[in-house]
Formats: sequence, C-alpha cells, structure tokens
Amino acid sequence: MSSFRIRTALVAALALAGLSATAPAKADSGTIRISVLKGGWFIGASGGSGTLTFRGRKYPLSIGGLSAGLVFGASQTYLAGRVSHITRPSDVAGVYGAGGAGAAIGRGVRGIVLTNEKGAVLELSGQQTGLMVNADLSGLAVSLR
Repeated sequence: MSSFRIRTALVAALALAGLSATAPAKADSGTIRISVLKGGWFIGASGGSGTLTFRGRKYPLSIGGLSAGLVFGASQTYLAGRVSHITRPSDVAGVYGAGGAGAAIGRGVRGIVLTNEKGAVLELSGQQTGLMVNADLSGLAVSLR
C-alpha cells in the first residue's frame, strides 16, 4: 500500500473517531415560580401551577401531590428559585420527594431542595400563608402543560 493511501486511511479513521466521540449535552439551569395550595386532615392533597423560565422561554407547569401522616390545616405557598441539572424543559417534569416536618402559622418562610428521578434539582424558597401543621412524607408532581 502506498504511503498516500495509508495517510488517507488514517485521516479518515481519525475523522470518524472524532465524529463518534461527541460530547454529552451540557446541563443547564433556569428559574421556576410555583403557587401551591395544600390542605388536609391526616391525608393531604396539594395542587397548583407555575412557570419555568429556561433559555429565555417560559413554560407553564402543573403541580400536584399527596401526603400522608400527621397533616392538619390548609396553606397557600408561593415559591421561587432555581432549577439546575436540566438539558431541556421536560427534564423538570417528574416526581419530587421530600421527607420533612414543619409548621407554619400565619406567614412563614419556607425553603426546600428537591430532586426528581431525572436528576433535576429544585432550590426553592418563599412565603406560606395559612395554618398548616405536618409531619409527613410528601410527594410533589410537576408536569409541563
């Protein structure tokens, strides 16, 4: 085989290897705002809506969830913060779980960090109004509308 053909084959092989070794998609972050109404007596339910802002676009969200354990009262919570470790808006959708105990009487500041099964991380803080006492394992489901 001539040296020209060997060099051509080598360049072609390196080019193919470079194409097959594509870099993984880089995770990004965005902002999120949600409003959740929660109420219950031993078994609680929550529902609400929100907005994800990601790469300059806004995406409407639906929020829902159930909780069990010691749950008493009703509250309205407004949360805002950052969502990280996402590559597309649909990465925010999923079930977020958190175990916790807390109480809010009147106005209270809430802060929480949650992760879903896709690895999206919500870092949220905000205001809670109403009377709510809970010591439960809660699940929060987020979906794109």
